[in-house]
Amino acid sequence: MTTLIRAAALTKYFVVAQNVGLNPQALLRHFGLTQSMLENPDQQIPADTAVALLEMSAEQSGCPSFGLRMAEARTMADFGPVSLLLSHQRTLRDALRTTVQYRHLLNEALALFIEEVGKTVILREEVVTDQPMYGRQATELALGALFRLCSSLLGQHWHPLSVNFTYTPPEDQLVYRRMFGCKLEFGSEFNGFIFAAADLDAPNPLADPVMAGYAERFVDSLLDDRAHSHVLDVRKSIYLLLPMGRATIEQVAQSQGVNLRTLQRRLEDEGVTFSELINEVRRDLVRRYMANPRYSIGRIAELLGYSVPSSFTRWFTSQFGMAPAAWRHKHNKA
Repeated sequence: MTTLIRAAALTKYFVVAQNVGLNPQALLRHFGLTQSMLENPDQQIPADTAVALLEMSAEQSGCPSFGLRMAEARTMADFGPVSLLLSHQRTLRDALRTTVQYRHLLNEALALFIEEVGKTVILREEVVTDQPMYGRQATELALGALFRLCSSLLGQHWHPLSVNFTYTPPEDQLVYRRMFGCKLEFGSEFNGFIFAAADLDAPNPLADPVMAGYAERFVDSLLDDRAHSHVLDVRKSIYLLLPMGRATIEQVAQSQGVNLRTLQRRLEDEGVTFSELINEVRRDLVRRYMANPRYSIGRIAELLGYSVPSSFTRWFTSQFGMAPAAWRHKHNKA
């Protein structure tokens, strides 16, 4: 099943394209898209196509911060029909839960996980595509949009303690510093934010429960009856939980709010097994980690759930036909 997202996920694409001197028409044709399609926020487009469009736009424009610039140009209203509901949530915690609940109206490919660690919160984010692909622009767009949501609720003065990227640092970090105004951690083990736990439950002074109720009923009326992919939900959980060492089938079921048997039955109905999905995500993540020189082979093994390095080496060799060190040497030369 192809993962579809609303064209609203690409809001401000044409604004940024114009600002960086990119004529996107040829690119749109290449991906089977038109300007009128992207200007219709309810138009459904494949998530993989949107991610690839952003990457190629950044490459052809020579603007490595293309996705982040799209987020920088957005306002709360650009969240679409869900914006009113989000703006009247009592706390940031409620708003993030609402974002997950109504992800079909925001970005179906977005995966979020909130982890409270003492006095801090780690908000992990991934953009999950059907086919493994490089998606730095989509990831930074999603991070920037989440930052906009947080600062809209907590005030423009709000900044996280750090913004974390699994990617290597760009040569020019001006847009990143202007956007986030905090410590930037590139080559991190996750994409997301770290912020003070107190921010999660800080009251939103503009919240109106009556308006939130009206908005919720309106948003509920917009939900369609398209078949929902439980496989996609499980893949999202694995992407987020595997680097944390928590991607057992029991823990994934818990993250989905279902029991183990229900999760197994849903996967059987869609013709896949949990072990197949784990392996698919591992293959994607290991390519990302191997491309990052800051990660040792041992650390990569840990991030993929292997406590014994030799077990990781056997798995890697079975998947890629050579040992991890040899693979890394070959691809670094290329």
